[in-house]
Amino acid sequence: MLTIISLILIFYILYRIFFSPANIHTQGKYVLISGCDSGFGHTLAIKLDKQGFNVLAGVFVPDNVISLKDKLSSKATVFHLDITKQEDIDATFELVNEKTKILHALVNNAGISIGGYIDWIQVDSVRQMMNVNFFGHVAMTKKFLPLLIAKHDSRVVNMSSMCGFISLPGSGAYSASKYALESFSDCLRREMAPWNLRVSIIEPGTMRTTMTEGLEQSLKNIWLQLPIDVKKRWGEQFFEYLFKLVINSPFIRYSENPEKVIRVLEHAIISNAPRIRYRPGWQSSLFFYPLSILPTWLVDKILSLGFNVRPDGVKHQLSNQE
Repeated sequence: MLTIISLILIFYILYRIFFSPANIHTQGKYVLISGCDSGFGHTLAIKLDKQGFNVLAGVFVPDNVISLKDKLSSKATVFHLDITKQEDIDATFELVNEKTKILHALVNNAGISIGGYIDWIQVDSVRQMMNVNFFGHVAMTKKFLPLLIAKHDSRVVNMSSMCGFISLPGSGAYSASKYALESFSDCLRREMAPWNLRVSIIEPGTMRTTMTEGLEQSLKNIWLQLPIDVKKRWGEQFFEYLFKLVINSPFIRYSENPEKVIRVLEHAIISNAPRIRYRPGWQSSLFFYPLSILPTWLVDKILSLGFNVRPDGVKHQLSNQE
């Protein structure tokens, strides 16, 4: 059995190397991207524009419309888009529908991340993340589905994360939004298979972005804004230990080149054979994905390694039992 699996794997690798499917003809095709203010969406809009696509780029901050427009050709359209507001989505649909009745790809890229332990994070923050990272993408997909299935082989590309297949301490709310997006994506792909709508999920690890660059201050702000009773429950010593553990983590110190994400986004949009899942970078593909398929009890043990400081509340709990 192992020999058969090995042969299949070798054949698959050789096929991918020597018989890579050709790319589509890009000229004149329309691609709609959300979250183009900065980061992946911003770079992707510029790259696709240069390759001949008619780029439709949504930005959250109105002031960013002109700055992005200056970097794109006259074929591109840049506009304000808040995917949590149905009126913005409706206005975007009217804008797109005037230009084309056929959409080659919808890239659901907009996203936010608010870190912190579940006991630390406000419920309103969880709702905000779910609204942007999940419900906004659902609303965009449903609205533009008629334009996507108007042609054979259109694509929906959803920006998830390695946190969409493994829940790490401090990322509970963020992971919940990404798990929801992954489940939605899988179901969408299966339901829309008769139309040959391709659905790809992007699951990167930690990349060098403005988000990771501002991580140190972000963690401090989370702690400073906690209610006194929550701070007391966890204790300053625990936070300082956790802070150093995160900042000095190899996954932060060796965060990866975001160009890896751009390359797989391009592949999902341009290739004649887009993949269902992309895990760009070593963190997602070589460490966290293999970790995620281990027995749950073993994953729990591995993720608890290195936590040698107990919260003050646990110390108090144990002292009451003595």
